[in-house]
Amino acid sequence: MTASPRVVIIGAGTLGMCSAHALAEQGARVTVIDAQSIASGSSGRSVGVVGTQFTDPFELQLRMHSVQRIREWEKRLGLHFNHIGYLRLARTSSQMDLFARSTEIQRDAGFRSRLYQANELQQLIPHISSEGLEGGIFGPDDGFLDPHEMCMVLAEEVKRLGSEVRQYCKLLGVSRACGVYKLDTSKGALECDFVVNAAGAWAPRVGEVLGQELHVHPERHEALTIHLDEPLSYTMPMVMDLVNGQGTGLNFRHEKASELIAEIHKASSPLPENPDSYNEQCEEASKVMLAEMLLERLPDLPGARIGRGWAGLYPVTADHRPFVGPVDPSEHSLLTAAGAGGYGIQLAPVIGMIVADWVLRGSPVILPEAISLSPTAERNMPMPHVAAA
Repeated sequence: MTASPRVVIIGAGTLGMCSAHALAEQGARVTVIDAQSIASGSSGRSVGVVGTQFTDPFELQLRMHSVQRIREWEKRLGLHFNHIGYLRLARTSSQMDLFARSTEIQRDAGFRSRLYQANELQQLIPHISSEGLEGGIFGPDDGFLDPHEMCMVLAEEVKRLGSEVRQYCKLLGVSRACGVYKLDTSKGALECDFVVNAAGAWAPRVGEVLGQELHVHPERHEALTIHLDEPLSYTMPMVMDLVNGQGTGLNFRHEKASELIAEIHKASSPLPENPDSYNEQCEEASKVMLAEMLLERLPDLPGARIGRGWAGLYPVTADHRPFVGPVDPSEHSLLTAAGAGGYGIQLAPVIGMIVADWVLRGSPVILPEAISLSPTAERNMPMPHVAAA
């Protein structure tokens, strides 16, 4: 490895741009390429939630690093982060027990959180129904950001640091000689020492070009806006009805004074989507389902009506944890950063730092436990329902 390695990152979404920034600020010479524009894939269709209300210690460690990074960008680069808070609902007493342990782990990590019993939830959300709930865990410092803005802010910083972002630059082929990769693109040839596949839903296709089989499954998810006749007298925090896969998956949050955004964090179909030709609109049946679920949880929301809807893709893996590292352990210069579907925005900053560690230090240093995110043969497997289909 040279003192200032040349790195090409394929994909200008949040994972690609966070990786580029982490590398560029440590002296690497980075070129980001994307077949379309910055944040034109899954990142640009995300609702942008950043939350720390998790029950797994490793997941909280990852988010600790990410949130610290986002706070830095907020102060230093002017990134807008809307601190509206995040409420994760519990349906059982065992989930509340998990939340109680989470508050302790979060406190040790420097996060604020608090448990609310079911009869206390209206202190946070006056319009919420607590029927069927035991309570919830609330983080007042969590919130949401605009993923497109984050990518654009980082792109400008990457350029300021002397690296490059090439939009509408499609990867056509790759070869290697004497330890150097030559990438053939629609905007000419590139030479580099490391290649990072951060292509999101297109990561398996990029993997094929790189001579690798990558099992990242593009799940279609839908979201819509809810318009209110009058502004709420309070800010609706992010609300999530899902704990370790249990719950409806419904989530909703404030967007503007008289507008909410809602989506379902569970896939409606087990089949993978074609990222080039999937239906980008919210289907009528999904609008009805979302409206019914919202009516159940927010029964007295005044003047609520459905607005525009859209669909995006969650690139997910079989174990629903991201791939970060080399697919082939003997080929450390070909790295993957993909498969963080559903949590890509909040994990992108720490994934970028882990990618930088792989390039510059040969393994994760900032968080050694992140070696478990490597796309090993045991993890890089088809989704169970896909394999059986």
